[in-house]
Amino acid sequence: MKKKFFAAVLSAIIMTLLTGCHGSKGLSEFEIPEEFDTSRSYEVTFWAKNDNNRSQQDIYKKAISDFQKLYPNIKVNMRLYTDYGRIYNDVITNISTSTTPNVCITYPDHIATYMSGINVVVPLDALIDDQKYGLGGEALNFDSPKRSEVVPEFLNECYLNGSCYALPFMRSTEALYINEDLVNALGYEVPDVLTWDFVWEVSEKAMQKDGSDNFVINGQKVLIPFIYKSTDNMMISMLKQQNAGYSTPEGNIEIFNDTTREFLLEVAKHAKSGAFSTFKISSYPGNFLNAGQCIFALDSTAGATWMGSDAPLSDIAEANKRQFNTVVRPIPQVDVNDPRMISQGPSVCIFNKEDPQEVLASWLFTQFLLTNDVQIAYSETEGYVPVTKKAQDSDEYREYLSISGTDNNEHYRIKIEAAKLLLDNTANTFVTPVFNGSASLRDAAGALIENVTKAERRGTKVDDAFIDKTFDDVKSLYKLDASLSGAMKKESMGPLPKASVILLWSLAVVWVLIIVVYIKHRISQKSE
Repeated sequence: MKKKFFAAVLSAIIMTLLTGCHGSKGLSEFEIPEEFDTSRSYEVTFWAKNDNNRSQQDIYKKAISDFQKLYPNIKVNMRLYTDYGRIYNDVITNISTSTTPNVCITYPDHIATYMSGINVVVPLDALIDDQKYGLGGEALNFDSPKRSEVVPEFLNECYLNGSCYALPFMRSTEALYINEDLVNALGYEVPDVLTWDFVWEVSEKAMQKDGSDNFVINGQKVLIPFIYKSTDNMMISMLKQQNAGYSTPEGNIEIFNDTTREFLLEVAKHAKSGAFSTFKISSYPGNFLNAGQCIFALDSTAGATWMGSDAPLSDIAEANKRQFNTVVRPIPQVDVNDPRMISQGPSVCIFNKEDPQEVLASWLFTQFLLTNDVQIAYSETEGYVPVTKKAQDSDEYREYLSISGTDNNEHYRIKIEAAKLLLDNTANTFVTPVFNGSASLRDAAGALIENVTKAERRGTKVDDAFIDKTFDDVKSLYKLDASLSGAMKKESMGPLPKASVILLWSLAVVWVLIIVVYIKHRISQKSE
């Protein structure tokens, strides 16, 4: 009887262990099929971002239509979002229910978080280099760019932990849109590259008022000489220009340093005078620029169509617009001989599915977005530049650049000058390290500037004690700490797989059973 009892317990233990080991392990790693099965039909869900720009919507629709003519067995369903944050939130939600889209326009910071799941995002290295279906592959039904024809700086931005997890789609940088007439009226000439000191000096000089409380320089009650759209980029760029700490690829947080402190004190000084403000506090820089109420409007080159007296997408009433000469320059620099500016713009990632053929269909569509027709058409809608040298060097794109200013729509001068700014400075661009948590760090960088700017505008003194408190508050709010690299790394590994959780609980149950059996056995021995 004892032997039978122990055999039964042992069987239960083995079954429990097997059950624990069999838990869900996520999707299998994607492997490229030898051939794309054209006898089957596929549906590919494509999530994209669009600010109600009808031209861009039409380009997406045409790209889908053209692609489906080449691959009639692949149906592409597009879902448009108004901002990347909503795409990010929906993807995170859908990862847990295995209902992610097939293809998604996003940013590397977001992809790093998506990768917390097991085999959720498809690494693209093997696909890119595949002889049949890779970039420039021989089995493609369209003229795809080769790997060597993708701008290397832009492709390199899509690498995380040594593997490529996206293809670049469009690229932009930041630019200063300047009311040259007001700069000249203050006694200055606009240099080819401006320093932070120059921008601060001119901005402060513009704050003089007359006896009627109007600003002398523009004759209006309102003037904010310097407005920055993205304060996270403002902080990141300044730190990069001074080779100061921000973060490491491993996730070490370095932003809370003396260089950051000094810059925040400088920003606070100009916020106190009213010479500086931000988009979150005051509104779009372009609105103030076009009304003659701003001298230096700093925004993305992709936002160039909102900038200037004749901007085709200007948001203000015609009666409020002022005529002036707009010039486009790189963002303010610490060293004009070593310019640094951030590279930004959307990339495209692919989510893994149980059917490798479905993933391959997704890859074909993703790759189609890099063809010349799509790249050139989309780049002409705003101040983006194509991400392939194949498109940049094409006769069509070169002609587009050459006839700048011939109209205020497709060939709007400011838009094309903004694009040229990035084309001329691609080698001077940079990106920040990407890891699970880097998106929060980016938000924290902007929050530091927003906090000191708000404080001074409300009459709160910003000094070292205030900066210390701001550092602590931001660390707490965004769950950051200068010594939190270990936690960041732990978080970047993602949650413990369900299989492991089940196995650990199974082992605990096994030990409980062993103890129970042992106790019963001892009791039985004593009773005998």
